[in-house]
Amino acid sequence: MGLQPVLINGTWRQDNAPEGSFRATNPATRQFLPDEYPVSALAEIELAIEAAHVAMAELRLLEPDVIARFLDLYADNIEARREELVELANLETALPKEPRLNSVELPRTTNQLRQAASAVRDRSWRHATIDTKTNIRSIYMPLDGPVAVFGPNNFPFAFNSVAGGDFAAAIAAGNPVIAKANPSHPGTTRMLAEAAFEAVIAAGLPRAMVQMLYRVSGENGLKLVSHSRLGATGFTGSRRAGMQLKDAADRACKPIYLEMSSINPVFVLPGALEERAEAVAAELITSCLMGAGQFCTNPGLVVLLDDDEGRAFMSRVASGLSEAPVGVLLGERGPGHIREAIGQMKEEGAEIVVGGDVADTPGYGFHNTLLKVSGDTFLQHPDAMQTEAFGTVSLFVLAKDEEQMVAIANSLDGNLTGTIYSHTGGADDALYDLLEPALAPRVGRLLNDKVPTGVTVSPGMVHGGPPPSTGHPGFTAVGIPNSLVRFAALRCYDNVRLHRLPNELRNENPTGKMWRSMDGQWTTDSV
Repeated sequence: MGLQPVLINGTWRQDNAPEGSFRATNPATRQFLPDEYPVSALAEIELAIEAAHVAMAELRLLEPDVIARFLDLYADNIEARREELVELANLETALPKEPRLNSVELPRTTNQLRQAASAVRDRSWRHATIDTKTNIRSIYMPLDGPVAVFGPNNFPFAFNSVAGGDFAAAIAAGNPVIAKANPSHPGTTRMLAEAAFEAVIAAGLPRAMVQMLYRVSGENGLKLVSHSRLGATGFTGSRRAGMQLKDAADRACKPIYLEMSSINPVFVLPGALEERAEAVAAELITSCLMGAGQFCTNPGLVVLLDDDEGRAFMSRVASGLSEAPVGVLLGERGPGHIREAIGQMKEEGAEIVVGGDVADTPGYGFHNTLLKVSGDTFLQHPDAMQTEAFGTVSLFVLAKDEEQMVAIANSLDGNLTGTIYSHTGGADDALYDLLEPALAPRVGRLLNDKVPTGVTVSPGMVHGGPPPSTGHPGFTAVGIPNSLVRFAALRCYDNVRLHRLPNELRNENPTGKMWRSMDGQWTTDSV
């Protein structure tokens, strides 16, 4: 059986000179799947970038509605292939077909594509600004180069490099995309790329608007993100890989938007335990177990007081985790990475309450794990205690008093989310008022009385946060239209003649509905 073809310059073809090959593994059985995929060399990257620049020139002659049409058609194509996509994604990731893949993640993927299409048609996301007194005008425009998208292993649809949020945002902003598939689900990515390419042709977009490679070496990944003709990169994955890519991109002054590790601290205040400890424990257990803990919003750190109620709550959660089945991890490296992370915490004083070992299961697995540590020890070794395990692993921190809870919040690194459970009648308000100012600046999304897992595709959503959870605190990977601005350039037109301006900056409102800032006021009026 030959290698699966790559999508370069509007053609599915064999890789010219691959540097190697690989096969995906079914994590539930540890068995290789039959298809074999190329590891592409730098020459393929160069061809893709050159083709993308040709596509950009062609794209400038088209109306934005063509991009919107593509996004809608692509969503339709994904739904038409629902059954085979779910089947293959299940084989490559072991994520359950129902409800996860079929009823949750696939609809979320098509929903965000259609939301991106609506944003393209509306155009308000471009923040057109007109100062009539000086005749200075500015607007977000496409980048001067394609966007490379690196997808993670844990969301084969919704964060896929050729279908997920970064892809939708980059395309909606008017940029060609070069997708680098995650090697954990190359077949799923190929099938999505086929559906995307069909939509490219049907919509009338340049054929190289969407290109896809399965895998590149680490060295060539660094060359891709730092390429002189690349516009930007979107990356979701580990901190180690993300920081290496960021270093290369930064040295070349190339924008890169990273979503990396996060432990998502959860603070459970005394009043919440007094009022509804059992309900909070049940929510937390469900959140910890979701996706075998392989969510970027998995609650990896829980902080509560070291008293009878706090210890009883920890025991309740520990029992729930020990009684639950062991989930299937996404790849063979998962158990080793979890064991290494737990080892770093144990070395500095954390103790195992339940779990802590690799599971002897048909698939890749690690026993559901809960560790505990005192507040004093956490504050002595905050770096080690904030190690992300990326599995069903949570560290419970038992603080000696409320003042120490606040100190723990002040010691936290940047995270995607932070949660506070408190008494619904206001009994915890005084402590909340001390804790919130310490926690809020350290997270991208602050939650009250709900678990952090689950990222709704909503205009108000922020799926970002302070470093090191991301590479920049000012952006979001989820939430349309705000996610689009990552892949756009803010450009100014100073005294440029009206007929030479982009349509969105001319006196007449191009849609009649587009919001523009005119002389300090947001309006849909024409000048």
